Amino acid sequence: MRLARRAFLASMMGAAAGPAVLRLGRADMPQVTLKLHHFFSSVSGAHEKFLAPWARKVEAQSGGRIRIDIFPSMQLGGAPAQLIDQARDGVADIVWAEPGSTPGRFAKIETFELPFLPSRRALVNSKALEDFASANLRDEFRELHPICFSCRDRGVVHAYRAIRSIADLRGVRLHVPNRLAGETVRALGAQGLSVPIPQLPMALSGHAIEGCLVPWDAVPALRLSDILKQHTDFAESALCTSTFVLAMNKPAYDRLPRDLQSVIDDNAGLDAAGMAGAMWDAEARTVTDMVRERGDPITMVSADEVARWRQATEPVVVLWLRQMKERKVNGGKLIASVHELIGKYASEPEQETPQAVQPQPPEQKVVTEPPSPEPPRASAEFTRPKADMPAAPTPAPVVKRRVPKELDIPL
Repeated sequence: MRLARRAFLASMMGAAAGPAVLRLGRADMPQVTLKLHHFFSSVSGAHEKFLAPWARKVEAQSGGRIRIDIFPSMQLGGAPAQLIDQARDGVADIVWAEPGSTPGRFAKIETFELPFLPSRRALVNSKALEDFASANLRDEFRELHPICFSCRDRGVVHAYRAIRSIADLRGVRLHVPNRLAGETVRALGAQGLSVPIPQLPMALSGHAIEGCLVPWDAVPALRLSDILKQHTDFAESALCTSTFVLAMNKPAYDRLPRDLQSVIDDNAGLDAAGMAGAMWDAEARTVTDMVRERGDPITMVSADEVARWRQATEPVVVLWLRQMKERKVNGGKLIASVHELIGKYASEPEQETPQAVQPQPPEQKVVTEPPSPEPPRASAEFTRPKADMPAAPTPAPVVKRRVPKELDIPL
């Protein structure tokens, strides 16, 4: 009887201790450290109001089992155009990259960069792009584990002189952010050039270029308002935008325990895309308010004039459709999908963006950038931009691009 009682008590004590042992084992699991690499400055809105808050949120929800060290300003080496390959090859575990920095490689995502197709609001475009990616971009980004897609703030023309009509653009040398933006300004009679971002202020000061087509957030980041006093925006839709992807190395994601994969997944998709889009929009509002307070004029292109700009840029769409047909992709269908998705999110309310991450003690996980070197001298030949910074927009009605019959090229 005594032996039976002892066996019973021992089994009960073991059962009670079991969950505690499991909990202790879970708490003792090793911490996973992930490196997040991007090309924005550590004081940019993109870093302080999107990437750092996103990383802290992931860390908190993992109970401290995931640690994300952020490396801004390309501190792990390489150029912005190499970020996607760095994520694929494991140089970085997570990157925030601009697919348009490698022209033609990610052809389908370029749909959002066509002239006057995207909304002027980054939040609307970002959520639309996230849905678009789920349906259309799995093959283009199959080498990565995408976390979210987003669109930067709309492109605005910043120039020495007022640009109110297409005639005002003729012959003007403009910096452009991507391939389709370059084709767009050329269709409008301007010259599109791609200047390395660190050289942009010097190129403007030396009159190597006479303006730039960049988002509002780049204005304070590059001190453009000290050089360019005229700004041209569009009330209905965006002349251009740039797409971004927050993506993870596939093996790094696959190595995570299932519950930590769930933490990443819970902070992915529409929520993360909306967080990025809201950040861009908030940045744009801040900068436009600043520009107005300085007294610098902002020209809003009238509806009648926009119709002429749209017509002038139709050849860009025609050429892109032909290029997509050569790739055996129905570009007309992609354009129709973008229209539908932008309409779906057009009434999205403005969102609050997280507060900038405050400076932290030495154990802080955000890797601060070293002192910036003197910018290099502007060269006669300009290449792809090295780094950018962020911005944001304002609500406006969505205007569908009418795709003429000659643009609807079936396969």
